[in-house]
Amino acid sequence: MEPWVVATSLIFAYLIFTLILGLIANRKLAIDMEDFLLYGRQAGFVVLYLTLVSTYFSAFAFLGSSGFFYTHGVGFWAAGTWTAMTGVTTYTLGSRIWALGKRFGYITPADMLADFYESEIVRVVVALVSVLFTILYIQVQVLGLGYILSIASGGHIPFQLGTAILLAVAVLYLIIGGLRAVYWTDVLQGVWMYLAIWVGALLLTYKLFGGPLQLWRQVAAERPDLLTLPGPQGFFTPGMWFSMGVVLTFGVVIQPQMMIRYYTAASARTIKWLGATIPIYSITLYIPAALIGLGGALTIPEMETPDRIFPVLLFRYTPPWLTGIVLAGAVSAAMSTLDSILHANMTVLTRDIYQRYIRPQASQAHYVWVGRTIALGLVVVAYLLSIYTFDFLVLLVALSGAGALQLMPAVCGVCFPTRFILTKTGVLSGVGVGLLVLYLTAIVYPHPLTLHGGVWALGANLILTLIVSRFSQPPHPETIERIHGTLEEFVYGQGEKALN
Repeated sequence: MEPWVVATSLIFAYLIFTLILGLIANRKLAIDMEDFLLYGRQAGFVVLYLTLVSTYFSAFAFLGSSGFFYTHGVGFWAAGTWTAMTGVTTYTLGSRIWALGKRFGYITPADMLADFYESEIVRVVVALVSVLFTILYIQVQVLGLGYILSIASGGHIPFQLGTAILLAVAVLYLIIGGLRAVYWTDVLQGVWMYLAIWVGALLLTYKLFGGPLQLWRQVAAERPDLLTLPGPQGFFTPGMWFSMGVVLTFGVVIQPQMMIRYYTAASARTIKWLGATIPIYSITLYIPAALIGLGGALTIPEMETPDRIFPVLLFRYTPPWLTGIVLAGAVSAAMSTLDSILHANMTVLTRDIYQRYIRPQASQAHYVWVGRTIALGLVVVAYLLSIYTFDFLVLLVALSGAGALQLMPAVCGVCFPTRFILTKTGVLSGVGVGLLVLYLTAIVYPHPLTLHGGVWALGANLILTLIVSRFSQPPHPETIERIHGTLEEFVYGQGEKALN
């Protein structure tokens, strides 16, 4: 049997197994929006831990990070900053979002923000920003899936066909089993992708160099520029290091697929344990990514598309069966984030647009079927995005996070009570200016003074939000007391008992 047949057969066996999990999840599914969209708010620690890390780490972690180590060297260990900070953010901000969702029945980020700022315009703007910038994140997963299957098949399965197959599988188990199917497949995917990248990296390192220490010595001798800052191409300046830490810590956490997961937790204790333990998984994932990228730079120095270095090395230097198993882990990394983004956008569009403005009095079953239809439509959009390639997956993720980051002042204004209250006018003004500055500093004049455009945009957003809020009408005192009072009682008083 030809090597490419063995590798792709193992990947397809994995895909079939995920569909089986979707069918099993369907048997547990209740025809209820909270069950279909939020797992009934009953996700325990193990399930939520693995779905969070597998959602956070996608094709950019499995493929893009190796490509960044290949191109820019050890500067990408800046990833340790934002992965550790993600734990801190989850512990503090995530538990507060959970508390408000539990108390007031929020399903989407826009539910929370529209309620506090007493504005339907805020709801629509938040929904549109959430969907628009997570579509960029969809493109990351689509590109990763296309890379993996086309390389694993030795080119026998074209990029577009491979992408279509994998997208079809992801949307099928989503519409069959809802968030329950996403969570159950994410448990499998979170374990598989972690083991796959470690096993693949270590086997390649020992086969090609004799071990990690030997690899490190050879890099120091032949490519010392990969072990310095700001790196071979001068990318990782102090400003860029700081900027990516801000954008990829807070920008990704604010994306709807992450915030919705906070609503699904069974308890605040679950959220806090997540915050304390997620960095362990997160930081250690970038050790094998560095071995792959640095080793690839020595082995294949003229790689045209660095993001493909891991599957190319596997295909050249490991047995077909091992290539298939490891690349199934790469597929799981992309699909675990793709299904979460599809679910989040389906939830936002169903809840914040369709239910709110088109059919507000329909049955729960009707909304579930609308959500499924929207998911199918989003897959078509994702497939069309696959036509337009973007080689640096990490940069695309950063742009996606920078867009979502513009919601950060509004979210903090709800979740951290202070005497200075933000207003709907201030929030809307800040988001508008932030998006304009993001366009100018990320697209037109990229990264002035080596600071990522997302940081410039957030700074402009925050300043204008504070100024406009100072001179505009705040929410009614009853609303402030209802929401901030709940948080103060939760944080400083009775904890979870205050929510009953």
